[in-house]
Amino acid sequence: MPRYLVRYPRGQQRDDMLIEDDLALTFSGDWAILGDPAGPALAIPAALGVLIERVDEPQDATPAEPAPQKE
Repeated sequence: MPRYLVRYPRGQQRDDMLIEDDLALTFSGDWAILGDPAGPALAIPAALGVLIERVDEPQDATPAEPAPQKE
């Protein structure tokens, strides 16, 4: 399930949000839209200068094997 961290610029005086719902991020014009098949849940205009970062947890806790080295 994707998770998104929404961070507002310091001057906005808004709290950052961690969105853990099963929402998809799309873009329409100057808007970032988080929604599902039922419709949009959150729309953020680009003019706010918000940073949206995908912060999923790793699916597999097993470390990957290193690639074999050529000799």
